[in-house]
Amino acid sequence: MSSNISPRVQQQLAMLQQIQQQLQTIVGQKAQYEMAVKETNRAAEELKEVADDAPVYVNVGTVMMQKGKEKVLAELKEKVETLGLRITSLEKQEKVLQTKFEQLQAQVKQALGGGAPQGA
Repeated sequence: MSSNISPRVQQQLAMLQQIQQQLQTIVGQKAQYEMAVKETNRAAEELKEVADDAPVYVNVGTVMMQKGKEKVLAELKEKVETLGLRITSLEKQEKVLQTKFEQLQAQVKQALGGGAPQGA
């Protein structure tokens, strides 16, 4: 059956698969960042309940260091902001790829089914 498919459509199908893989990667990365934001926010909330003079320890590579509560809270806030920017960037990429995917999918369906173009 693939011999009946033109090289152009075969190329479009390959591009569809590639875009789908890219979308899956982006969605996976976005989910990881969203989970990291949740964990970081939870850590910040827990830390807010700790006394200001209580010792706070942070993992730095393979070493655990004591830091001030306010400094750690500031670092956690900065981490959430950075992750938020990455999530926003991934959402933009996801939207662009989803649009490309849908357009290409419509073209392939039209070529294979001989149907009318979308919007006609």
